[in-house]
Amino acid sequence: MNTHPTPSRWRVAAAAAVAMATAAGGLAALSGTARAAGEPVTVQYRTSATGATADQAEPWIKVKNTGTSTVQLSGVKVRYYFKSDSGNASYRFACSWAVKGCGNITGTFGTLANPTATADRYLDIGFTSGAGTLAPGADTGDMQLRFYRSDWQPLKQSDDYSFGASQTSYANWPKVTAQLSGSTVWGAAPEGNDPSDPPTDPPTDPPADGQSLFDDFNYSSSSDPRISANGWNVRSNSGGPGVPGATWSPENVTFATTGGNSVMNLRTSTAGTAESTKQTEVLTKALKFKNGTYAARVNFSDAPVSGPDGDHLVQTFFTINDLKAPMADDYSEYDFEYLPNGGWGEPSNILYTTSWETYNPDPWQAVNQHTEGRQSYAGWHDLLLTIDNSTIKYYIDGQLFGTHDAAYLPERPMSINFNQWLIDLAGQTGTTPRSYDEKVDYVLHVKDQVLTPAQVTAKINAYRSAGTTFEDTVSGG
Repeated sequence: MNTHPTPSRWRVAAAAAVAMATAAGGLAALSGTARAAGEPVTVQYRTSATGATADQAEPWIKVKNTGTSTVQLSGVKVRYYFKSDSGNASYRFACSWAVKGCGNITGTFGTLANPTATADRYLDIGFTSGAGTLAPGADTGDMQLRFYRSDWQPLKQSDDYSFGASQTSYANWPKVTAQLSGSTVWGAAPEGNDPSDPPTDPPTDPPADGQSLFDDFNYSSSSDPRISANGWNVRSNSGGPGVPGATWSPENVTFATTGGNSVMNLRTSTAGTAESTKQTEVLTKALKFKNGTYAARVNFSDAPVSGPDGDHLVQTFFTINDLKAPMADDYSEYDFEYLPNGGWGEPSNILYTTSWETYNPDPWQAVNQHTEGRQSYAGWHDLLLTIDNSTIKYYIDGQLFGTHDAAYLPERPMSINFNQWLIDLAGQTGTTPRSYDEKVDYVLHVKDQVLTPAQVTAKINAYRSAGTTFEDTVSGG
């Protein structure tokens, strides 16, 4: 992404909502509709930045429990819709102060599937388990939130769907939606955009056919000859990404049975020097994957297996091809990258999904689109990427995380990769040995078919019910 030196420039292994209502009567009608159903939560909004343009947007929010049952805030998601200043503009979320504590509030940006004149992006505001619950009639109190352009250029907000210049005190605001446990319970999205994605009742049957790669990673060790025979390379060659002088260690890729399934473990270790740093990567030898569905179940970790914490670690699942020349327009890359201890200027854990058009390694120049979530993603997660002829979509645990534009669609086939590496040695400067694990349960690619999360689950279950641990029917090129 264009706000940090993303690892792509070093990856030598893969390379060798309703339109805005302006009349008071229109807003009153919308508000009345939103309240009529006896929704369990409502959203109140005010802004402390009322200008048509501003250094930053300041949507201050309260969530109120207007139902009869206690609401777990971790199941609530509030969505604020806005119009980006340009196709390449990126944004950052911040919390200035909150009764519930800023550390318990998350902000994630995404792109609308159906852009309108007043919205093509959104900010999802969520809560960690530490935010607790809301009793009937209670609210969260102030959440003084803000977001700004990553390049700190002024942003235009007069054309933003959810913005209300006259809202200088809290009031119900149906141009901000709320979901509870994945169902929309408050507000109206811009026309053609329902915050619930995927649909509440998606088909669950897996497609009857289609070229597919599935691997349950049922191997004995990194030297198991079936790994290479099945098209994988356990990296040992030198080079980036990561700490210059670090090695890539096949022996740190191991396999074990967890919960009845074989799991691949990538361990990265260091004692604070380049020479002691061992990183891990597993990738397909063939560049033959393009449009379709990519899925993996991955366990991210916030804490080391042993030793002190703090290293600037990157844990990944991605697909990529080689950059043939600086700013070459046929380069492609699509990333899930989790930084448990921050890095690239971020102070704490963050998950990036990034779609790449191209880049120039020197001087650094990047053309990409990204979505980010600033919270812990420790534990097992279902990661899903779909690419068709119009959009790139990223899902986490069945929920849409980000939608990226057609400008970033792939031109050439790619490889599928998992790696874990250190950005630098500045996060933890001690020399005590420490190690970190990233685990992978399975990987799936279905060529030229966009599967829903439920369809992916059904397909994985079908493979496992049949006792199939590996299949590759994807043709090359």
